[in-house]
Amino acid sequence: MREILLAPYKNPEWFTLFALLLLLVIWKYKSVSKESVYFNFSTGVKGSSGLKTKLRPILWILRVAALSALVMALARPQTSGVNTKTKTSSGIDIVLSIDVSSSMLAKDLQPNRLEALKEVASDFVKDRKSDRIGIVVYAGESYTKTPLTTDTAITLTALSELTFGAIEDGTAIGMGLATAVNRLKESDAISKIIILLTDGVNNSGFIEPETAANLALEYGIKIYTIGLGTNGNALSPIAYNSDGSFRYGMRSVEIDEELLQSVSKLTGGSYYRATDNKSLESIYDQINELEKSEIEEFSYYTYEEHFRFWVILALSLLGLELLSRHTIFREALS
Repeated sequence: MREILLAPYKNPEWFTLFALLLLLVIWKYKSVSKESVYFNFSTGVKGSSGLKTKLRPILWILRVAALSALVMALARPQTSGVNTKTKTSSGIDIVLSIDVSSSMLAKDLQPNRLEALKEVASDFVKDRKSDRIGIVVYAGESYTKTPLTTDTAITLTALSELTFGAIEDGTAIGMGLATAVNRLKESDAISKIIILLTDGVNNSGFIEPETAANLALEYGIKIYTIGLGTNGNALSPIAYNSDGSFRYGMRSVEIDEELLQSVSKLTGGSYYRATDNKSLESIYDQINELEKSEIEEFSYYTYEEHFRFWVILALSLLGLELLSRHTIFREALS
């Protein structure tokens, strides 16, 4: 990125010469007023009457203008620009492991847990443009929705497509963790993170959460866990209607917080509980602040000189004065 900076003059001290020029102009004006004659800027000569005599002050006006332009050139007007390059010195690889079981359709968050999660996770992804992010989804089993990528658009699209029913129902927390670990184990990033979200207890899959957590520890992966659901009861799917839609009823919210806490603690992460939309957003904000990529910024300054214009103007004015002196005003000065 290049930014233009205003740095008008390199050597502004030369502007003090304008004071001398002003004194010279005042002295010249008083001399002309007293003697009613025109003096050349370097030699004073009485002129004859007539139009050319009246116009002769143009010569010293050109001389003063030329000297003024020369002072501007000596002050070296310039503009400077700064080219800024950013470099991520220690990127972070993050896998979002997301529960998509039927209980994620509970309405204690608005409009439901899954839709609330998709909105908040999307904002989180938008803030992590320097990091690689992947998505793992799980219910009764798990799979990789998107591999690690810096392409924000792909990740956001994948999040928007999350829905219940793509895989067998259930809550296989161990499988969700293990799949996420598998995505990160070959990563050479300085920091490797799993953010696992669930609203239930581990009741499916053939890998225990503790086993997956130990694998994460072995590969230097930190796990943040989020328990999603209100305290008490929530309006949740309890059965199917004849048309295939869900029938809702009040069910007790059961989250294995002890398990999630131990998994996080083992790997150096943290456990959070989100009971509503606002607290879920706050949790992702906290994680966003805790896990930051180190960004190095390099600035290169360039300068563009503009004194040449004033030099050319000064020479042009002096040339015009000399030409006029030896042509138009030649007889008047003789």
